[in-house]
Amino acid sequence: MTVTGIPLAKLLVQLEKLVNKSLKLWNIPEDVYAELINVSENFTYRIENPSGFKAILRVHRENYHSRRSIECELTWIDALSKSGLIETPSYFFGKDGSAIQECSIDNIIGSRYLVLFHFVSGSAPEENKNLDTLYEKLGRLAGTCHNHVLSWEKPDNFERLTWDIDTIFGSNALWGNWRLAPEVTKEIQGKLERVELKIRGRLLDYGKSEKRFNLIHADMRLANLLIDQESTRLIDFDDCGFGWFMYDFASAISFIEDSPMVSYFKSSWIKGYKSVRELSVEDEKEIDTFIMLRRMALLAWIGSHIEAPEPQQLSAGFAETTAKLGDIWLNSLD
Repeated sequence: MTVTGIPLAKLLVQLEKLVNKSLKLWNIPEDVYAELINVSENFTYRIENPSGFKAILRVHRENYHSRRSIECELTWIDALSKSGLIETPSYFFGKDGSAIQECSIDNIIGSRYLVLFHFVSGSAPEENKNLDTLYEKLGRLAGTCHNHVLSWEKPDNFERLTWDIDTIFGSNALWGNWRLAPEVTKEIQGKLERVELKIRGRLLDYGKSEKRFNLIHADMRLANLLIDQESTRLIDFDDCGFGWFMYDFASAISFIEDSPMVSYFKSSWIKGYKSVRELSVEDEKEIDTFIMLRRMALLAWIGSHIEAPEPQQLSAGFAETTAKLGDIWLNSLD
């Protein structure tokens, strides 16, 4: 989170200035104001005014997505929406006719890409109610998305992130090196080295055929559903990219992999998935492998984003629990 070399607290002050400057790029009311609502890969702001105008502004992290990559994300969102299969949020076009705007200020090196999304009514589901039904819904959404990408003709030069062994465990991993995360002791590192080695071997055998490895949401959690009385919308496609389809279940249980309910969530997700798309025995067999892959990716994410509030809250004990989960998984393979 310090790619700019600026500590997060100071960066947020500068980004507020950038956001206020950028609001003139769209034909929206002049009396709007911005409120920061989330810090993760990007910086998300609620834009509103006293008269009831609302929108959601995403300020992209530098050096994470290219302009073309963001264009491709929006293209997939549009295609899903037009298909009638998945409801996704729409977005504003700037005064120059572009959905992607660019803005800079003197105190931040380089410019930032920005996308202004329409405000979507509804709320994320409560994660302590009707969980079986909710995970079944997530499975159905995942299967629907996977069916769509297999039949959708992607535009030329389609560019998105890739979520595979190299980009999660490699020397230039997207979220950094899990070994550098907080509380990774020598003992924990030794255990997780064995886990990584086993994951690598299993996924090499599993392969990357297009029916297993293709465009995925990659962050299809309950927190990224907006539900109201009339509809369910899938939001936050910022991490969408090329990965294994079964990784979408692993992302659905991000940060709660140690919950005793995971086996029930998995059963519900699989039920929903199979209601729209066939799932092979081999696919089901490797779901737990993807849970460990995702868990170790999240460990790396915590280490590389430790200045942000959420990683700070999650960091205590996360490495130790990851190692325990790894031991359980390895023993289950014997």
